[in-house]
Amino acid sequence: MLASLDWWTIAIYLSLLIFGWVSVCGASYTYGDTDIFSLGTRSGMQIVWIGTSVCLGFVLLILDDRFYDTFSYVIYVLLLLLLFATIFNPHEIKGSRSWLVLGSLRLQPAEFAKFATALAVAKLMSTYGFNIHRWKHFAAACGVVLLPMLFIVAQRETGSALVYLAFFLMFYREGMPGSILFTGVAMVIYFVAGIKYEQVFLGDTPTSIGKFVVLLLVQLFSAAMVYVYCNNKKRAFRLVAFSIGITLIALLFSEYVIPFDIVWVQFGVSAVLIGYLVYQSISSRLTNYFYIALFAIGSIAFFYSADYVLNDVMEPHQRVRINVLLSLDEDLSGAGYNVHQSEIAIGSGGLRGKGFLNGTQTKLKFVPEQDTDFIFCTVGEEEGFVGSAGVLLLFLALILRLIYLAERQPFKFGRVYGYCVLSIFLFHVFINVGMVLGLTPVIGIPLPFFSYGGSSLWGFTLLLFIFLRIDAGRGMIRK
Repeated sequence: MLASLDWWTIAIYLSLLIFGWVSVCGASYTYGDTDIFSLGTRSGMQIVWIGTSVCLGFVLLILDDRFYDTFSYVIYVLLLLLLFATIFNPHEIKGSRSWLVLGSLRLQPAEFAKFATALAVAKLMSTYGFNIHRWKHFAAACGVVLLPMLFIVAQRETGSALVYLAFFLMFYREGMPGSILFTGVAMVIYFVAGIKYEQVFLGDTPTSIGKFVVLLLVQLFSAAMVYVYCNNKKRAFRLVAFSIGITLIALLFSEYVIPFDIVWVQFGVSAVLIGYLVYQSISSRLTNYFYIALFAIGSIAFFYSADYVLNDVMEPHQRVRINVLLSLDEDLSGAGYNVHQSEIAIGSGGLRGKGFLNGTQTKLKFVPEQDTDFIFCTVGEEEGFVGSAGVLLLFLALILRLIYLAERQPFKFGRVYGYCVLSIFLFHVFINVGMVLGLTPVIGIPLPFFSYGGSSLWGFTLLLFIFLRIDAGRGMIRK
């Protein structure tokens, strides 16, 4: 087994642990501290978490790789029960009930539920006869992912719940229609464009740019889907020409003749487009046209419900964070304070950084949560652009290595689990670094192997080393 282990991945893992400890030390250091290794300091405790994580990884490697396949559902059910029990946890930390407090030890079950969910969905998708193209099978796989997600939301830990959306990247690799992934991306575009520019008007017309852009995108996306999924180039170009032509005529008329809201014209164009797609579905007996019509209807319905969700469903702090991200509110002393200070810290690092323990923004505690969710700003300030790029390259090497390992698995269970692992790592890195740079919403998720704490470090170690053990057993002869 030792000969079959992927030592390159282990080397990357150990490198990330070392750089992570240096970053925690820099983020938590206070001027005057004489012993950074003391258990009374965050850097000293992080050494304990790192040591226990390495021991945990060793234990995972000495177990038989078939153990994870055999007991996947058992582990999943146990973690679900733990997640459910945590909902009624009397201890509330920063508005969240996701932490179990056992004396001086605090554990977050949501971090461990990731590997359990990955094992369960890999077990389900590797069963004989499973076909992701069958809606019943795909719905069952989605249910395995969404159930822990709902429990975590009930704990008021929305950020950790959103991580489970990463599993849809694995679904796409395993054959989920690209239209589903595209629909998710389109919804994000509708939300950002519609909400950000809803109160901005087009020229001298009373037309909201947000509504105008979204409705036009719905029409263009629908035409593009006709080209891709119905394989009809001429019909797609006709739909594009019709949408743009009518919209352009209405725009010129509103600008130079009688000002009016062009959105009403676009509604009419969208209605004609949807009716045409339904007619083509009936006449040609191609259900793809009907699905594209549903996409157009759902897109419009989603956009007009987004405002309600933002203002009436989301919590006030979540709404403020989104408004700050979309530059609708400045709020540098409130919701935008963390991001603003982290940007200052990263920018002050320059090319080569200020050096280990020499960061002023972090030492003077200007950045809240700087050794957990916002730890990447410490890397930027002390190590500069060079150090930040090096850390990101290490994560890139880990992701690429996981793709290579997942693709060489001889059985579907190992491949699916491997893609679950790399999807979760990719989501964490992208969102965490993005929120520190002000590019993504602040949802409070840790940077793998860098953020301070035992739960996240153990959770990521469990994810990675279970996969390494499964990979190490790929060529073993079974008796």
